[in-house]
Amino acid sequence: MSGRKFLIADDHQVVRNGLRQMLEDEYEGCSVTEASNGSAALENAFREDWDLVIMDVNMPGRGGIEVLVEIKRAKPKQPVLILSMYSESEYAIRALKAGAAGYVQKSVVTRELLDAVEKVLGGGRYITPSLAEMLASGITRGAIDTPHESLSDREYEVMKLIAVGKSVKEIAGQLSLSEKTVFTYRSRLLSKLGLNGDVEVARYALRHGLVD
Repeated sequence: MSGRKFLIADDHQVVRNGLRQMLEDEYEGCSVTEASNGSAALENAFREDWDLVIMDVNMPGRGGIEVLVEIKRAKPKQPVLILSMYSESEYAIRALKAGAAGYVQKSVVTRELLDAVEKVLGGGRYITPSLAEMLASGITRGAIDTPHESLSDREYEVMKLIAVGKSVKEIAGQLSLSEKTVFTYRSRLLSKLGLNGDVEVARYALRHGLVD
């Protein structure tokens, strides 16, 4: 189908180039607009109506989940497909709860990604068999009530980075935040999780499958 309008939000130029080429090859006559950070993604999302927004979950400044929540609040019917380097266990359920129409890892082959795009363009939600099993298992075990579910999206990001050994300075640089702000998020997440330091954060994240 021609005339499709896509918005791609990712902070890596090579990823945006690859997605643009894939979409232009598959959808003749489509238009593709790019955004390199969360603020630009939000500005473009509000400016026009899109057949699909494809957005990375981890961008500098405003993260993908935060932007997703704002898009869905203002434009509930806007389909957003989350594309991420992180495994489904790390962000997929959080993204779906926030209103994403699907979650696809960047490591998938082009055909799978196109299948996801086509499913969402058709009005559906793209959920892999492994994610469906994860959702069912979570409901069965009541996992939705785990402490990390109470974290804000930014607190969740900081927790994951602490868990893989990043310093406050490194986290601040990666998320385009001040070190003082990172310390604030760290303090809040420690309180919410009932933990006493970075080592306990790492153990918690591993125990709950939040990091590989």
